[in-house]
Amino acid sequence: MNEIRITSGLYKGHKVTTPGGKTHPMGSRERIALFNMISEYIPGSRVLDAYAGSGALGIEALSRGATDVEFLEKSPTVAKGIRNNLRDLDLKARVFAGDAIDFTTNDGFDLILADPPYDDYDLAGVEYLAGFLKSGGIMVLSHPDATTEISELKLLKTRKYSAAHLSVYVKI
Repeated sequence: MNEIRITSGLYKGHKVTTPGGKTHPMGSRERIALFNMISEYIPGSRVLDAYAGSGALGIEALSRGATDVEFLEKSPTVAKGIRNNLRDLDLKARVFAGDAIDFTTNDGFDLILADPPYDDYDLAGVEYLAGFLKSGGIMVLSHPDATTEISELKLLKTRKYSAAHLSVYVKI
C-alpha cells in the first residue's frame, strides 16, 4: 500500500492510503491543477467522487470546503479502503461499492469528480453519472483522449497533464 497527501485545506498534509494493484491514483500535480481549475465551485458543494480509488479527490474536496461527498467505487475491497481513509480522518460519508450504472441517489450533485480507469474506460458510465448533476453543476473528467463529448454537458476547458486530460464541463 502506498500513501498520498492531501494538498490543501483543512486536511492538508494528511495521508490517504491508496489501494495499489491496478489502480493509478491521480498525482499531486494533477490534483492541484484540477482543484485550481474548480476552486470557486467547491465551498458548500455536494460532490460525487466517481471511480474513487483511494477517495483522495473527495477527501480533497471536503478539505477545501465541500459540505457533503459521496464516493463511488466498483471494487468492494477498494471501497473498504475508502471507508478506512474516512475513518482515519474522522469523516462521515456514503461509500457506494458497485458499477457506475448501478449507482443511485435521491439528490443531485453540484460537482462530480470522475477519474475512471483508462484501461477500462466506459463513456456510457460517465454519461450516466452526468445525469446526477444539478443544473449549472460542474463535472471534471480525467480521460485519456484529447476530446470527450458528454451528452447534456458543455465543455468549458481541457488541460493536458502527462498522459491525462482534465476536462471541465457544465450542465446547461
